[in-house]
Parts: sequence; C-alpha cells; structure tokens
Amino acid sequence: MKNLFLSFGYAFRGIYYALKYERNMRIHFTCMVYMYCFLLIYDFFEVTATQFAVIFLANALVTALELVNTAVERSVDLASKEHTEKGKIAKDTAAGAVLIAAIFAVLVGIAILGQPEAFKAMYAYYTDKPYMFVIFALSIIPATVFIFRGFGKASTGDNSSDK
Repeated sequence: MKNLFLSFGYAFRGIYYALKYERNMRIHFTCMVYMYCFLLIYDFFEVTATQFAVIFLANALVTALELVNTAVERSVDLASKEHTEKGKIAKDTAAGAVLIAAIFAVLVGIAILGQPEAFKAMYAYYTDKPYMFVIFALSIIPATVFIFRGFGKASTGDNSSDK
C-alpha cells in the first residue's frame, strides 16, 4: 500500500514540475480554470453530462500529452547534450502531438460551447453588473503573470519550450 501512495506522490510531483517549468502547461491549465469557472459557477451554457465528459476527455488528453512532451524533452536532453537530428525529431513530434490534441480540444469547445444564447446571456450579465466584468478583466493580470512567470519566480527549468 505504501508503494501505491508513493507512486501517486511521484505523479503529482511530475504534474507540479510541468506547471512550474512549462509555460505551455500553464497556458492549458489557465484556460481550463477559466472554462470550468464559466461552466460551473455561472449558468450561461447548457451542457449535458455527456458533453461534460467529452470536455473532460479533451482536457485530459491535452494535459497528459503535455506531460509526455515534457518527459520526452527531458529524456532527449539527458541522453545527449548535443543537438541531434533524432533528438529534434523526438521533441518536435511530441510537441506536434500536444498541438493536435489542443486543436482538437478547441474544436470540441467550439462544438459544445458555441451557443449564441449563452454569449447573449453573458453579455447581459456583464452589462447589468459591470463590476463583475472589471473583476473578470482584472483576473487576467494574475493569470498572465502565472503563465509567463510561473509560481512567482523566473523560469529556471532547463527546457526549450519556455524559450
């Protein structure tokens, strides 16, 4: 049982590492937080349980592939300090997998959340409560800082995706 708990700890440490050092992981994470806030806090969008499941799967796929991409990048860097064509191909194809999943996730979002009535309701809400729009707009500042700086520090990870 101890090994099981340790394995979960290692997995969470890997997720933490990616959030700390990988800008693209922070972008995905921030977009997911905003999306789930709009879906779960407000009632603008009509989303069925099945549609939620599809959104969850699309988010999980992007996040998982971003973690795999980080693992591939670090493994290639560990295997050789030299820039090799095979290493470049490994890194590029792993990044390509993340890109395909991210594009798919955006298309899923458009297909499920492309609800004109929801956007009209959102506009009416923010028109009636401009202070809430100000709060939303101000929330973009710490979100942007998080994306580009991580956890309040300059990026020190040895990674090519932040450069």
